[in-house]
Amino acid sequence: MANYRRIDHVAINVSDLAASKAFYETNFGFQTYFEHDTPRGFDISYLKLGDTVLELVGYLPGAVDGFHFCLETDDFDGAVAALEAAGVEAMQAPHPTPAREEREATWRRVVFKGPDGEQIELRG
Repeated sequence: MANYRRIDHVAINVSDLAASKAFYETNFGFQTYFEHDTPRGFDISYLKLGDTVLELVGYLPGAVDGFHFCLETDDFDGAVAALEAAGVEAMQAPHPTPAREEREATWRRVVFKGPDGEQIELRG
């Protein structure tokens, strides 16, 4: 089995990214530390509270409401291969991901589907 290190972040879809960032910063002390947009048109903001990361995904009208969690792994290729061999369905194939910190410069991500349709992202 691949070595999973920790939950990297938890993500929630929000209808107004600016308002949600202000809400979490003002009321809970989170600080925005990285932002980017995706090829699918979603704007994303990463907020930190200590070592905890909250990903806010500004979703487009008509997009599926939901959330995902992300696991960090030391063996990305091994983890992907093990999950595929176990028959776990990939929702998004492995692909490069923007580095939020220098240590993530060569990281990739992949999204698998859980038993109830939940999204499980792996980064490493």
